[in-house]
Amino acid sequence: ALRAHTSPAGHRHAVFPAAVEAWAEFGALHITASAPGRQIAPAAIRIDPLHGLHLARTLGDLGRALETEVAPLGAEGDEQAVLAIDTEGRVFSIDHTGDWFLGQDIDEALTTLVTGAQPARLSSPPA
Repeated sequence: ALRAHTSPAGHRHAVFPAAVEAWAEFGALHITASAPGRQIAPAAIRIDPLHGLHLARTLGDLGRALETEVAPLGAEGDEQAVLAIDTEGRVFSIDHTGDWFLGQDIDEALTTLVTGAQPARLSSPPA
């Protein structure tokens, strides 16, 4: 569905090995934290790339800013934020307040979200 979807403005999703591997391993995963967070409230997580289906332009813009490709990964909370993954496997969250770096890989990102660790706001590409 992602590969075939084109937005009304002609934007398409990037599909690449790191995203496909994450979807295959964690697809349909739903996690709800049961304890308070360390710095912020822990987030419920749903791994399902279709949560970002209509965000091809937004994810494309993030990819250009990071000088990479970015694909949808899932959602945080009740879709308050979309989760995205880049070609290197780094994971990001995009919400109405900004773009956030969650981790160098999906395991680190899930830990950040479930434990309520404060993610880093993107102001430049992560190292």
